[in-house]
This record gives sequence, structure tokens and C-alpha cells, in this order.
Amino acid sequence: MKTGIFEAVHHCLMISDPVGKCEQVPRLAEWLAADPAMFDEGYPVEPVTIPGRPDRPELVDPMQVPRRRPGSQQGRAALVHAIAHIEFNAINLALDAAYRFRGMPAQFYSDWISVAIDEARHFEMLQRRLQEMDCCYGDFPAHNGLWEMAVKTAHSCLVRMALVPRVLEARGLDVTPGMVQRLSSAGDKDTVAVLEIILAEEVRHVAIGTHWFRYCCQLQGKPPLPTFLELLQKNYSGTLKGPFNLDARYRAGFTEAEMSALTAGL
Repeated sequence: MKTGIFEAVHHCLMISDPVGKCEQVPRLAEWLAADPAMFDEGYPVEPVTIPGRPDRPELVDPMQVPRRRPGSQQGRAALVHAIAHIEFNAINLALDAAYRFRGMPAQFYSDWISVAIDEARHFEMLQRRLQEMDCCYGDFPAHNGLWEMAVKTAHSCLVRMALVPRVLEARGLDVTPGMVQRLSSAGDKDTVAVLEIILAEEVRHVAIGTHWFRYCCQLQGKPPLPTFLELLQKNYSGTLKGPFNLDARYRAGFTEAEMSALTAGL
């Protein structure tokens, strides 16, 4: 019996070896392009409390993660490691979206598989950069906040699209320019080059989340702006603090009304 796309995505999601996962992700797009009708709707949707990931890095409380000061080689390595951890988690987040939420248009699955491919490539670039720094992924502790939000939002595609790409991943659009500036000041042109690629491509990922969030709002007859702000207030501790990368956020689909509300701390 031919394996369907949901089974294939789930298999890839549960691969623990980063190299194996990154090698497998692009094959999903090739498979889907070769047979767009291969949606195996009968394949069960199982809870994924722990996705495929290596034994290291050690996952600790966010307050226990080492400070990442770019003024030293060790600090820059810790920073690159933290971003690599985000990108590895982002692979799993994109795969989980493609696996978990059924009954969506075919483009939804194509979109999130394409995001997983980008995130895998980002992880590989950062892993190579770590190796150039005589480190590898797993050498520093990390936290599990991104995946914890995936578990928290597994019940609803609308909630997932609101809180993962449009909150957690959108924060990357805000903070990356500052990291680029600090690394440039430290003379780390190689890491800057990688981060500039990631920042440019992450705009599309957040835009995909924006598109499908609004699609889900339309399906459920909910107004996007108050729905987004309500979910943010209920599920995100504290307020989102600027400065915001307004140019990137607007290109990712945020409206002026949304940014006015976020800037006001709503």
C-alpha cells in the first residue's frame, strides 16, 4: 500500500537525528508534487508531546540558558547555537502543522512543507557555522518554549497560526536586525551572512502563517484583529515589546491596525 503524505510527514517529524531529518524533508515536497492526490485522510492524528529530536541539547528552564554575548568567541557560538535550536524546532513546527490539521486546502500542506524545507536549510547553515567555531548542535543547553507552544495549540489550526508564526516566529523578524548589528560590530561577517538569509526568508514564513490565520478566521466567521489580540492576551505572558521590525512585519502581512495595537501594548 502506498504511503500517504500525512504518514510520510509524521515519519519525518519523528526522526530524531538532525541530519536524517534535514535529508528527508525535501523529499516530502517531491513526493507531494509527484502525486498531489496522496492525502491519506484516514491516517490518525496522534498527540506529539515529544517530536523527533536528539538527546542533546539538554533542555532547561529559559533562565538557565547561558547569556549569549557576541563580544567573545564563546558568546557568539552560544548565540549561533540558540538560533540553530530555534530553526531545528521550526522544522518540527512546520511538519506538525502539515501533519496535524486536516481538511485544509492542498496549498496549506504545500506551504508548510516548503517552510520545513527552508528551516532545515537554515539549520544546516547554522550547524556548519558552529562547526567552524569548533562546536556542534547540542553543545549548549537550550529551552523548549517553541515546542511547548506547539503542544498548547495542537487543538486548533486557527490558534496555532495566530500564536506560532504570528507571535513567536515574528519575534525573530524583530530581534534579528539587532543581532546582525552586534555581530557586525564584533567582526563576525560569516554569521551575519547566514542571519541575513534567514531573516529574508522568515518574512515569507510569517506571511504564510498570516494567510492561513485569516483563512481560519473566515471559516469560523471571526474578525481577525480582535481574535488575534484576544488569543495573544490569553496565551502570551506579558506584552510584546518593541522595537518592532515594521517593514518586515508589514511584508509578512501585519496590518497597521495590528501594529498600532501591539505598539500600544494591547
